[in-house]
Amino acid sequence: MNYLTKEKRIQIVAALTEGVGINAVSRMSGVSKNTVLKLLADLGAACAEFQDKAFRNLTCKKLQVDEIWSFVGAKARNATPEQKEALGWGDVWTWVSIDADTKLVPCWAVGGRNPTIANSFMADLASRLANRVQLTSDGYHFYLEAVEKAFGSEIDYAMLVKIYGASGAKDETKTSVRYSPAECCGAKKQHVVGKPKKKDVSTSFIERQNLTLRMSNRRFTRLTNSFSRKLENHILAISLHYMVYNFVKIHSSLRCTPAMAAGVTSKLWDIADVVALLPEPVAKKRGTYKKRISN
Repeated sequence: MNYLTKEKRIQIVAALTEGVGINAVSRMSGVSKNTVLKLLADLGAACAEFQDKAFRNLTCKKLQVDEIWSFVGAKARNATPEQKEALGWGDVWTWVSIDADTKLVPCWAVGGRNPTIANSFMADLASRLANRVQLTSDGYHFYLEAVEKAFGSEIDYAMLVKIYGASGAKDETKTSVRYSPAECCGAKKQHVVGKPKKKDVSTSFIERQNLTLRMSNRRFTRLTNSFSRKLENHILAISLHYMVYNFVKIHSSLRCTPAMAAGVTSKLWDIADVVALLPEPVAKKRGTYKKRISN
């Protein structure tokens, strides 16, 4: 990668984390697409490593978890078995946790929607906590075993099971039906283990966080050609997104960043601080990072 000045790297990272696509960032900054991708990969790896070390012994009290869908290369129904095996193409799920009080995202995982990734995700979340917490998930059944393996009985856990009805339209060929989810008719709060407070059984914050991810990361924007072509770049882009979300962006309800509210840092970061996680000039070799993925 050609040498980039600090100012140019800040410009690129700021654009990437505001939902601008790679090609548009390349045009805006006047650097090649490959240079933008290389910076994303290097900085994404550094962000993943930094957050993995920083988010330890957290004193969260109320956690919510959920999964958000995306795809790499092609949707599962359009990817060949060879592409799925060799390139990791197909549907990809990002498993995300959030602290309802501080809005911190302490961990996430990228992979399939299966018990393997569920167990890995929950074990990672449990390893970052310093105290007993109340946890809320949706009604996805793989959470039951994963939570039991990671926490045992040392947790207050409940599920918010949503009840869906028909979409309301008979003609399934209509665009309004094809691109609209089924109507949610209600939700049932289901006790699982411990003594979860009923008033705190909610997935509102994690669902809003999913929207933030879709709005701030171009790879998650629906019905566009901005999807990821490589699984590794998809993971690194997510790491960069959550670095900026946790440390840089001030949450409107907190008037500080989630990392400050959680006591992880005492200062307000900016994009320059994130860029500074990489040495200058950018190293030719990527740093090591913990791959949050399970096939």
